[in-house]
Amino acid sequence: MARDDLAQIEGTVVDAGAGGLYKVELENSVVIQAKLCGKMRRFNIRVVVGDKVTVGVSPYDPSHGLIMYRHK
Repeated sequence: MARDDLAQIEGTVVDAGAGGLYKVELENSVVIQAKLCGKMRRFNIRVVVGDKVTVGVSPYDPSHGLIMYRHK
């Protein structure tokens, strides 16, 4: 699935786990697992607990996501 096909939802990082997995609480108070997208890993963009992020969520599996942007 292409990156453009994902539904983009705002959320807050609540936990940083091992292996680059994060738990993100979405605006509708649902907690999902998410990992960093490739460009964020490539340019060493750090994400810590409490950051506001934009998460791309697949319509086929809404329990996993891809962190696409960290808000300042």
